[in-house]
Amino acid sequence: MPTIKDVALKAGVSVTTVSRVLNNRGYLSEELKKKVYSAMEQLNYRPNELARSLSRSKSNIIGLIVPHAAHPFFGELISSIEEHAYLHGYRLLLCNSHLNRQKEAEYIDMLRSSRVDGIILGSHTLEVEDYRQIHLPVVTFDRRISAEVPYICSDNYKGGELATNLLADKGCRKIAHISGHPHPDLLALKRLDAFKEIAALRGLQHIEMHTDLHGFHFPDYERLTERLLEEHPDVDGIFASSDIIAAYALKVCQARGRRVPQDIKIVGYDGVSLRDLFSPDLTTVSQPIAEMAQKAVDLIMAQVQGDAVPMENIFPVELIQGGTT
Repeated sequence: MPTIKDVALKAGVSVTTVSRVLNNRGYLSEELKKKVYSAMEQLNYRPNELARSLSRSKSNIIGLIVPHAAHPFFGELISSIEEHAYLHGYRLLLCNSHLNRQKEAEYIDMLRSSRVDGIILGSHTLEVEDYRQIHLPVVTFDRRISAEVPYICSDNYKGGELATNLLADKGCRKIAHISGHPHPDLLALKRLDAFKEIAALRGLQHIEMHTDLHGFHFPDYERLTERLLEEHPDVDGIFASSDIIAAYALKVCQARGRRVPQDIKIVGYDGVSLRDLFSPDLTTVSQPIAEMAQKAVDLIMAQVQGDAVPMENIFPVELIQGGTT
């Protein structure tokens, strides 16, 4: 494997000069840079990014920890974060925690050891004090972990309000909210708060159902909807806390002979692109995923530069009506 000394020898310059070219330090003529890059290409030399970060105290790498990379929302979020980071000269280190506390802690240690410039947290299984010990620029999604750490979320309460009012306006009289395990620190719980308050205000019977485990086990959503229809056969509206839950609800309703939207109406949340693949297509409360992803990267970059950043970053949502209502 070629070394920086080999590049220097090939280019006919000093190791220090090669290092200056790699780190873009000081005045360097275009002719000199071309000579060094040509030598690197001929030798197929690849600089050690970690070694470069040690010398520059900046790695141009952002760590991202998500709870489930296969979840459609997080899949789209990852893609948008990576694209925006790349456009600004950053690379991404992706960690998939599966909401496992030990994995998340190990990933944080790994990212710190890799000298990433900052960490975007979509997974939050640890205690607040654990996050305070990171000592790096941090941005969180859908959880406010402290007054000093900026967070990003959609307007969860407004989303729950839009979904519940739509079900009421469409004539539903008994509605259910289906979600994953309701972790008390998650800002997404505001969707449930709005559901309960609007249902009571509109005089609707309402039911809350959630999975027993803190995680993303997709078959649980199917079983939850089956239980809902068995225990409450007269339910005529469902507000699901994600589009993937709404999709499973649609599957179960159709398998049980419940016509959608004639017999039962369904609203999801997220606005992921796969919602159009279902028949009928899902009505959903859409989050601006790309804009939220860009903001996360911008907040990391601003903190790296030492700039002040807003702690609260709440994005508006939009109700998109599809065939399920």
